[in-house]
Amino acid sequence: MCMIHRKSTKATPSPIILIIMGSTRANRLCPTLATWIAEIARVSTGLRCELVDLANWRLPTDDEPDIPALGRYVHEHTRAWSAKIAGADAFVFVTPQYNWGYPAPLKNAIDHLYNEWRGKPLVIISYGGHGGGKCAAQLAQVAQGVGMRVIPTMPGITLSNEVIQGAPVTPDKDLKDQIGPIQQAFVALTTALAEDRS
Repeated sequence: MCMIHRKSTKATPSPIILIIMGSTRANRLCPTLATWIAEIARVSTGLRCELVDLANWRLPTDDEPDIPALGRYVHEHTRAWSAKIAGADAFVFVTPQYNWGYPAPLKNAIDHLYNEWRGKPLVIISYGGHGGGKCAAQLAQVAQGVGMRVIPTMPGITLSNEVIQGAPVTPDKDLKDQIGPIQQAFVALTTALAEDRS
């Protein structure tokens, strides 16, 4: 008897990639940059990203009785954050550099969980007057500490003093020389996701 094998026509679901904004300050640039970065990802690789604004997630510091690795969350806000992160396939952190470090709300958001981050690829994109390399290096260490797979390409977007002090910026025009490294990071992320699904 001849068996005919047909390829499944069932489409593979698109990966869920969360772009997490690291800054919650008033008048921050983070939403503008994160939206621009999401569009670069879509155009250059076809990846569709969901923006996650930490300003919309009220995560009080150290309010869970158990360590996050146990996963025994008693507060609804932690359970909701856990479900959000557990449901993602990969992450992009878009963060400013503050005094050579990264913002406390981003560290708090990471530290609220543990197993939900493990094994998932991460792109780090920093920005600041010097591109944010010091903050990116620190963030990479923390991400590795919770088991994320940090993509080696970590773009640093250099901003002028005028923009840092509140001048308007049009990323497509003012930051177009920064697009190449961002594209490279998303190409590497695409490769990492493909490996996960193979």
